[in-house]
Formats: sequence, structure tokens, C-alpha cells
Amino acid sequence: MKVRTRFAPSPTGYLHIGGARTALFSWAYARRHGGRFILRIEDTDLERSTQQSVEAILEGMRWLGLDWDEGPFFQMKRLGRYREAAESLIAAGHAYRCWMTREELDLLRREQISRGEKPRYDGRWRPERGLAPPKDRPPVIRFRTPEEGAVGWNDLVKGPIEFPNAELDDLVLLRADGVPTYNFGVVVDDLDMEITHVIRGDDHVNNTPRQIHIFKGLNRQLPFFGHVPMILGADGERLSKRHGATSVIEYKNLGFLPEAVVNYLARLGWSHGDEEMFSKQQFVSWFDLGHVSRSPAQFNPEKLAWLNQQYLKAAPDERLAELTGLPRAVVALLKDRAQSLAQLADEATIFSRYEAKPVEFDKQAFQMLKAKLATVAWERGAINAAIKDVVKASGLKMPAIAMPLRMMVTGRAQTPSIDAVLELLGRDTVMLRLEHYLGK
Repeated sequence: MKVRTRFAPSPTGYLHIGGARTALFSWAYARRHGGRFILRIEDTDLERSTQQSVEAILEGMRWLGLDWDEGPFFQMKRLGRYREAAESLIAAGHAYRCWMTREELDLLRREQISRGEKPRYDGRWRPERGLAPPKDRPPVIRFRTPEEGAVGWNDLVKGPIEFPNAELDDLVLLRADGVPTYNFGVVVDDLDMEITHVIRGDDHVNNTPRQIHIFKGLNRQLPFFGHVPMILGADGERLSKRHGATSVIEYKNLGFLPEAVVNYLARLGWSHGDEEMFSKQQFVSWFDLGHVSRSPAQFNPEKLAWLNQQYLKAAPDERLAELTGLPRAVVALLKDRAQSLAQLADEATIFSRYEAKPVEFDKQAFQMLKAKLATVAWERGAINAAIKDVVKASGLKMPAIAMPLRMMVTGRAQTPSIDAVLELLGRDTVMLRLEHYLGK
């Protein structure tokens, strides 16, 4: 069997961290088994779907490096196919037309709730009821759900799951305007695209029994289903904006490296021994659904920031220089101190922005240092030797020289090694800033 997986987001917003993790797992499963990964855009929510959201999703996928083999396919370009499939279900006795209005359905539900019953469609337009169709409105098409027995599957993540058919009502397949509902569109698409493995969030578990009935009604083989755990914030609630950044592109804009985000997403609900850091290629070679947790994963921004810092440290200076627009030498000096590209750029402002501040210092010692720096070879080793000479000659301790020197030349109390900072600032800049405190 040729493995075929898919990622099928709705274009109603950005690519969410949870959606990106689902896409990553589906992508990795296909790559691990030499299969195909399909991208499908489920754009049937006409009020909320936008082209801007489509572009945001594609941008997020490309940034993460989740390349797709087929697509993107759009559901709104396939309306004729859904109509054809719905008519075939009617012909086979698995679906029927229903003329119930929204007002009638709302009234029915209120009456059921008042009697302490579960609100649900009552099957009144099933053909055997013998109602005469009205001519003043178009019908929807509903699936004829079996009333006896149960429906179940062996989930690739959660194990055996079963639902009594009595819990399921006759769901709408096709709305009166010809647009498919989620559950129907998904099944027809997965059949036509020959999807073998449906890997998605476990918020879809309740949709699966309905979809299985439709698969069987169309007399087609079921795909395998694997429902991965949802992602929670630190407070145990479903991950949302109140927990901080939740968009993949937000993390790009905050200065995270895509490989760090991929690495972190891979560890959200899946593990390979004690491995913390690994490449995308290693992840593909290790990934299997058997090691996906059944419990919700907890998103930890601090852990992601730490992981990004490790990737920044290991990244080539040339790459970081290209991403930030900073000189390579500045990147090399500062990258170990930064958790993101944005922080790296901020740290680098010591070389582009300066504000003189009041500093307490030993004037005699600094006059000596200024004289030495005026003539020393301008490279880190020689600058360091000059500072040490002044420390020895003045009888002061190193902090009594290094700390005021930092403030004088950068306006900051904390910097990387001061000799390296002076080397990059250049002799003219350093002398000019020392003159502010010591005179010419």
C-alpha cells in the first residue's frame, strides 16, 4: 500500500501551532514510508474563509519546510463532485432529501431539551414517513444513519474506539445551496485523493463515526485513523492567544529558526527516548504513531526559547548575518547570548546606538588606559593585554576597570567580553567615547 496522508486546514486565520504540529506529523509519516503528502484547503466556510488566510497557511508551511506533493486543492472548486456523491448515496438508500427549516429545527431542539432529551434531528423527512415535499424551498440532503448497533475503529494513537449508532442522528451532507458540510466534504475528498492515513487532532474523534458511515455508504475502503492529542497552555486550557504567540508566522517574526520550531513541535506529544534536539531528517527516520502520547501536550514557551537558543548557537554565522543584516563578526560575538534573531539584533545595538551615562571610575587609571589604547595594535589580544597592564599598574581589581569601561563605551552594564566589544567598535569610536569622560 502506498501511504498517502493529508493536511486540510480551513483558511479562516493563520497557521496555528496546533495545526502545524498536525501537519508535521502527517508530513513525517508520509516521508517515513516513502508516501505522498497532500495539501487541501477546506474553504466551505464562506463567511470566514479568505485568500489572505490561504496565503498565511502556505507561508507557514513553506517556512517550516513542510513541502507537499499534491495540491493545494480547494473544496469550493469541487461542488459538482459532492453533488454527484450525494446523489449516489440517495440512489443506494443511504441518504434522502430533507425540507426541515431552521425555525422548525430550533423548535424541535427546544422541545427536546424541555423534556430532558438530547437535542437531535428526529428523522421526520425519512422517505418512509411519507411526507409530501414542499415546493417553496430547496432541500438539504441528509445521511440515513443506522439506528441499531455501533460503529468503531482501531485508532492508530488511541486504540479501539466505539460509538453506539443510537447516539448519532441523520447529519446533513449537502446544504440547500450545494455546499457540503465538513463531514461529507472530508470523506469525498479523502476518497478521491486516495488518502490511506488520516492523522488529525483528537477534537475530531466525534466526527469519525459519522465519516465511517459515509465511507461505508459509498462502499469504499476506510483509511486508517490516528487522532493526536491537543495542545494545552500552562494553565491546562486549550492553547489560545492568551497564552502568547500561537501563530507559526508570529514565531518567524519573533526571530525563531524554523528548525527549532519543527524540533519543538515534534516533541509535543511524541518522543524518541530522551532525545531533545534532532534534525528534521532524524525525526522522519524515527517517527511512528505508536509513540504519540494519548494525553494532551503542554506548550512551554520557555522551553521553545531555550531550544531556539541552542539552534542559534549552532547556526553558521553567515546564515545568521544574512537573516539579521548584521556583520558576521557581530553575529559571531553575540549569538551565544541570544534566544532569538530579534534579541540578537537588539544586542547588536551596542554597535549602532549609544547614550553616554554617568560613570564612577578611577581617573588616573583610565587616563593610563586611554593612552595605551591610543597606540596598541587594534586586535582583541592586544586590547586585553593593555587592560591587564592597567589593572596591574593601578593596583585595582579587574571589575574596577572593566565595568566602568563597559559603561563608557557602550552605555550598558552588561556586554560580551569587553576586549572583543572594543575591537568591533573600532579605535576611533572608543577613543571618542573615552574623551567624553576624560577629555582630549
